[in-house]
Amino acid sequence: MNNSVLITLPLLACIVLSPVSKADTAQSSTNHAIKMSSFNLSSQKWKNRLLIVFASSVDNHIYQQQMQLLQKHNRGFAERDLVLVQVLATNESYANRQPIDESSAAKLRESFGVDKENFRVILVGKDGGVKRSDATPVQATAIFEEIDAMPMRQQEMQERRRK
Repeated sequence: MNNSVLITLPLLACIVLSPVSKADTAQSSTNHAIKMSSFNLSSQKWKNRLLIVFASSVDNHIYQQQMQLLQKHNRGFAERDLVLVQVLATNESYANRQPIDESSAAKLRESFGVDKENFRVILVGKDGGVKRSDATPVQATAIFEEIDAMPMRQQEMQERRRK
């Protein structure tokens, strides 16, 4: 098992699963069916924020750096209704640990204008708007600070304090 898989799996295993619709299945080398899901931005609107990481592959050094920066912040993701979406050109893409089909990955690349060779981290708010875009790895704390400054997040934090 390569190091990037070892880095990515614990992060993805701890993040709350997001709703995605079942599209089709693919066969793995062990003949177990892997459920592939379609993923679209509109299904997440007003429910979740998205952190979309685009990269050429899991072997991309910059992608690996980004995953290391995020791996110890699972609780912060959950507290902020933040869904991690990994869009990889040469490997399976994922939305919170669930594989998403190539068509969905291609639509995400097209929607945000990110070529297969490029690395990009994009934060999408619950309203569906791009709140941040980085071409280099970004600290989870910087992403959380950006989210925590949003009016909707301020309201969420006040409501949670009242409970």
